[in-house]
Amino acid sequence: MEFLENKSILITGATGFLAKILVEKILRVQPNVKKLYLLLRADDEITAKKRFHNEVVEKALFQVLKKKYGANLNTLISEKICLVPGEISLPQLGLKHDSIWIDKIKSQVEIIINLAATTNFDERYDVALGTNALGAKHVINFAKQCSNLKLVVHVSTAYVSGEREGLIMETPYKMGESLNWMKGLDIEAEQMVIEDKLKQLKENGATNETITLAMKDLGLERSKLYGWPNTYVFTKAMGEMIIGDLKDDVPLIVIRPTIVTSTYKEPFPGWIEGVRTIDSLIVGYAKGKLTCFVAGINSVIDLIPADMVVNTIITAMMVHKLQPSNHIIYHVGSSTRNPIRHADFQRFNYQYFTKKPLIDRDGNAIKVGKVTIFGDMTNFHRYIAIRYLIFLKGLEIVNMAFCHSFQDKCVSMRRKFNLVLRLIDLYRPYLFFNAIFDDTNTERLRKELQNYKETKEGLLFMDPKDINWEDYFMNVHIPGLVKHVIK
Repeated sequence: MEFLENKSILITGATGFLAKILVEKILRVQPNVKKLYLLLRADDEITAKKRFHNEVVEKALFQVLKKKYGANLNTLISEKICLVPGEISLPQLGLKHDSIWIDKIKSQVEIIINLAATTNFDERYDVALGTNALGAKHVINFAKQCSNLKLVVHVSTAYVSGEREGLIMETPYKMGESLNWMKGLDIEAEQMVIEDKLKQLKENGATNETITLAMKDLGLERSKLYGWPNTYVFTKAMGEMIIGDLKDDVPLIVIRPTIVTSTYKEPFPGWIEGVRTIDSLIVGYAKGKLTCFVAGINSVIDLIPADMVVNTIITAMMVHKLQPSNHIIYHVGSSTRNPIRHADFQRFNYQYFTKKPLIDRDGNAIKVGKVTIFGDMTNFHRYIAIRYLIFLKGLEIVNMAFCHSFQDKCVSMRRKFNLVLRLIDLYRPYLFFNAIFDDTNTERLRKELQNYKETKEGLLFMDPKDINWEDYFMNVHIPGLVKHVIK
């Protein structure tokens, strides 16, 4: 891949899911890259090296590279990768003025790829704002100090659109814009809201657990105030606003993936790390814990394999070398060209786990059945209420003589139901999603790619039309999830 040859690239969020796949891809297809500066959250280089070794190199993801290079892989990594301890939520990316890296990065780096993010839907508001919004600010301000810079790639999410319906265009957000016409969104004011709340909690002697819960609640409250469904997409939208407002003449592209799933082909099919958005539903179902579900059965789930996202990032960088743009957005998803619906998703899960059930701790196969689907929240709440009453009645009969045990079990069950309802509240916007993401800009990239030899070599496949969803779920994604996550 000639474009990457002799390039110096700074990648933030280097231990994240997409960043690992990107780093692996670059080393595999272009070992003649000049330098990959990887920003990791660490206090020093020793800690950074340990994190990179344990959280990146030792992952199964790198098995193809290990087979290709053998004992020479460590040499390749030491020559091409510079591990930079830092913190994206701080100015200058947390790099100290006397850091050995700061002058090298500013003078050598040509491309900055911002992949740092916290993706928890109900993350602490202070943490999410610091990483997703202020982190973007610090990246763009740092980019302006890089004398050889050619491009900044900022990876966001398509779901900055919130709960809007219809066709979502590849257009930027303006500073202070809201999704519900609520005026007054001011990012600096949001920082003050956080600081005031933290000060109040500490003055009242709140525990760390209480502070965490209060910060999570504050994030959801502020998100919904301005029309976003959760803290993650709210703070990512603010991050887009900031870089759009501050970029000046910096060439900028924004990548907006939809729901990112396991790898489709590279470096091998089915690699995934952690329980991602839809995977919590798959795991809950496979373990026999998810017997009912709330969803618009005909709603589209917009999924895209992780390696297709990485290929889009690389392709966008290649194309912009020849056709520089000051600010362009790419939706990376499947809803426009190859949509999958909740009904299909449920069917694939049922087909897989009836044929290949998980085994419980006693060595027995976990039986699964067809899930009861509720098409609206009202009926689901009625179902939960009835189940709870039946549960209480059963305990009352069995435990009449054991008052304390009865009360304890009631409290435990109530907490479980509250947790379920909280999760439903978090995921509801995606379970009843009634929009598709326009990908005109991304389709233009795909057409441009036909002029590159990388297309003929199959190195940058990125067309969701090529995906057979049933085959992908039955033979790639679910087996990968079982192997790498559920184990």
